[in-house]
Amino acid sequence: MDPSQERLLRSMHAAGVRRMPAPRAGRPAPPQPGPRATPAAAAQRERAVSGSAPGLFAAPRLASLPPVADPEAELAAVAREVEACRACKLCGTRTRAVPGEGATRARIVFVGEGPGADEDRTGRPFVGRAGQLLDDIIVKGMQLQRADVFICNVVKCRPPGNRVPEPDEAEACAGFLDRQLAAIRPAVICALGATAVRRLLRDDRPLGALRGRTWDYRGVPVIATYHPAYLLRNPSAKVQTWQDIRRVMELARKA
Repeated sequence: MDPSQERLLRSMHAAGVRRMPAPRAGRPAPPQPGPRATPAAAAQRERAVSGSAPGLFAAPRLASLPPVADPEAELAAVAREVEACRACKLCGTRTRAVPGEGATRARIVFVGEGPGADEDRTGRPFVGRAGQLLDDIIVKGMQLQRADVFICNVVKCRPPGNRVPEPDEAEACAGFLDRQLAAIRPAVICALGATAVRRLLRDDRPLGALRGRTWDYRGVPVIATYHPAYLLRNPSAKVQTWQDIRRVMELARKA
C-alpha cells in the first residue's frame, strides 16, 4: 500500500470511520498507484525520448567529450597506436592502417565507414573515387580545403572486399575514434553512411529515417548523410546530401 494511503486510513480509523467513502456520482475515483516501472520499461521510455534504438551498437548515453591538454600530441599518439594495432582480425589483411588526417582544430569532422583499396594502399582516408567526390563536396561545395577539416573512419583498417565492418571490428577501433574526436572537439560531425551513423548515434534505424535532423555525440552536433560511395551509385541522392552539407556548414558557422 502507498504510504500516503496508509496514513489516510490510520487517521480515518482514529476518527471512527471504518470504510472508505465511495466516490460521488459524476466524479472520477481518485487515481490508484500503478505498478512500479521495470528497468526494461524505463529503458524503453529513455530510448523514445532520446531518439535512439537498441541494436548492434547499443550503449549507454555517453558523457561529454573530456578536455585534452595537447590535441596535436594526442592525435599523433592515436595514429601510432592505430598503425601498431592488432586488436582485431583486420590487422591480418591490411596493407597499411588508415588513422585519419586533417586539421587538429577542425571545426568539421567527416566520419566514414572504413578504408577501401586505395586507402589501404596509401594509408590516407578517402582518396579513391568516393574520396574524390568528398573532395568536390569540401572544395567546390563548402568552399574549404581538405586540410581545413578532419577525415577519418569508424574502422582504421580495410575490411576484406570492402564489406561492412563487423561489430567486434568496430568496437576494437571505438577508442581510437573517441580519442580523435575528443582531441579535435569539432563544432559539428558529419556522419557519412549507415555504419558511421550507428557508431556515433548508437542507432540502428535506416539512414533515411535519421537524415534531416541534428543529433548529438557527447555534446557535439551530428548530421547524418549518405556516404560518397552511395552517391556514386545513386546520383539522385546528391540533392539530399547537399541539404545535409548546408546544415553542417550552418552549425559550423554558429558554433
